[in-house]
Amino acid sequence: MIPTSAATGIPVAPSLTPTLEAADMRPSTSPDKKRLLYLSTLAVLVGIVISDVAKLLVMLIHFVTNLAFFGQVSLENRSPADNTLGLWVILVPVVGGLIIGLMALYGARGIRGHGIPEAMEQVLTNQSRIRPIITVLKPLSAAISIGTGGPFGTEGPIIATGGAFASNVGQLLRITHTERKILLAAGATAGMTAVFGTPLAGIFLAIELLLFEFSPRSLIPVALACLTGSAGHHLLFEAGPEFAMPAVASPSNTALAAYSAIGLVVGLLAVGITKSLHWLEEAFARLPLPWVFHPALGGLAVGICGYFAPRVLGVGYENITWLLSGSWPLLAVLLLGTLKLVAWSLSLGSGTSGGTLAPLLTVGAAAGALLGGLLVQVVPEAGIALPLAALVGMSALFAGASRALLTSVIFGIELTGQPYALVALLGACTAAYVVSYFLMNHTIMTENMARRGVHTPYSYEPDALEKLTVAQVLRPGGLTLSAENTLAEVREWLAQQAAKEVPTHFIVVDAEGQFQGLLSFMELYAHHPDVTVPVHTLIRQHPAPVLATDSLRKAVSCMARANVDVLPVVETHNPLVVTGVLSYHEVLRAYRSHLNDDEERRASISLRHRSIRILLRGQQLLHVQKARSRQ
Repeated sequence: MIPTSAATGIPVAPSLTPTLEAADMRPSTSPDKKRLLYLSTLAVLVGIVISDVAKLLVMLIHFVTNLAFFGQVSLENRSPADNTLGLWVILVPVVGGLIIGLMALYGARGIRGHGIPEAMEQVLTNQSRIRPIITVLKPLSAAISIGTGGPFGTEGPIIATGGAFASNVGQLLRITHTERKILLAAGATAGMTAVFGTPLAGIFLAIELLLFEFSPRSLIPVALACLTGSAGHHLLFEAGPEFAMPAVASPSNTALAAYSAIGLVVGLLAVGITKSLHWLEEAFARLPLPWVFHPALGGLAVGICGYFAPRVLGVGYENITWLLSGSWPLLAVLLLGTLKLVAWSLSLGSGTSGGTLAPLLTVGAAAGALLGGLLVQVVPEAGIALPLAALVGMSALFAGASRALLTSVIFGIELTGQPYALVALLGACTAAYVVSYFLMNHTIMTENMARRGVHTPYSYEPDALEKLTVAQVLRPGGLTLSAENTLAEVREWLAQQAAKEVPTHFIVVDAEGQFQGLLSFMELYAHHPDVTVPVHTLIRQHPAPVLATDSLRKAVSCMARANVDVLPVVETHNPLVVTGVLSYHEVLRAYRSHLNDDEERRASISLRHRSIRILLRGQQLLHVQKARSRQ
């Protein structure tokens, strides 16, 4: 600091006190609990609404199914597999696809696609803003698509609808885009939980695919929304596991190895499905046919598959239950799994309104049952249970395709109510995850986004700046200016510092060390008719100071908001007294040091040095013993 003059200046700048009082002096890791309570309340309300919307969507699917396949106006839950249309059944999905294309053309193209990837893209690129029309057209288009035989489940559309509704609520209210992201994730997972009754899997889905963070501010609202959706499921749908199956006993070690092997093979299948699906999407885009007719073309493929295997049509949750029973002939399992995969891939690749979760569960269960049946023939003493083989195949395919490992494991348990399947699921899903990670750069959810230049975070490492405090990087002293130094004195002093590292902003303090404000380098060298004025009269900026206990993340945020490269560090008990100066150079040095520590490969324990020390000690003991023996 330049030595202060004998004269005393103004102790506090007129606008400084309100700035300090308004400054948020909480540690940066502490969430705003009032905002968190407000957001949690919104999440619960959104969960209530989305639970009702989920029920309405299911009823609408039943209505369209009865009308399209049975010519009846009814809300009865009937499978399109029971239709008696004969060859005419091929046209039903075609008509449905044509309607979807027209809705996308004259309504919103956003109704096309999987559901989860679209929500992810809005989170990453559009501050979680989704058009209100999607909230209306997505469930309508999904009901038409599934009701006319589309081989999809209700969970994809309701996830998209829940996310869209929550996003719209967030756009109506004065909340930040981060809070809107959390609300979107809460709405999406509340919808999934309302359909399946899987609250824990919903929470993990939000963490692994939607939030891209793990913190109390996001976890609490999402958990409350999922609990609300679970309550809605038990109130509006049947209680108990979604897919009933025979009780699973704790498997032997040999069986666990076999289930993990199933996971490896299913992981390869996940890679093939992902690549073929995106190849089909590109193939449809190259067709010399307006895109509005693509869903109808995909519907034609669905109709043909549905003619030969009617169980391919529609939601097909009953197929999963039958596959998990382990009682189907393997030839029937092969036929169902193959045709379901073909119909789903062609339909979704055509750009219709659908989803990925239920088809992946069906195909995965079929693959697991087939592989389990093969292993039973090859290694009968392994003790493989076909129902459990189908379950691990079901979860492993989702894990490999989406890389949502924890979601896949917990999802399988909650869907079936089989806690003893945990270790088998973990082994199979991990195996599929590993195969997917090494063979694919992207997932079934992120491949299209990557091709459009959207980067998806693949890891959730703790923020290095959040882990470091100001005190850890703050150097003693710091560059400050005295409030009573004249402009001429400061300029003369700066001229002497030409060869040194000088910041673009300077902290100004009074004789008692109290913070007065900030002066920029440009302001000091701007044209001033009187260079004898004290520098405190030139102060225009009063950024909020930081505490030594604050994180560097908070300090960087304060620098960015004030557009400065230095900040005053003040005492905790007296937020006017400056104890140090934090510059962005210290922050960069700390971050660089953190990166070097993370990337440096070194052994913390050296066996070579330890062996040498042991040998030296042994020699010393030997010399001592010899000396004693001589005595």
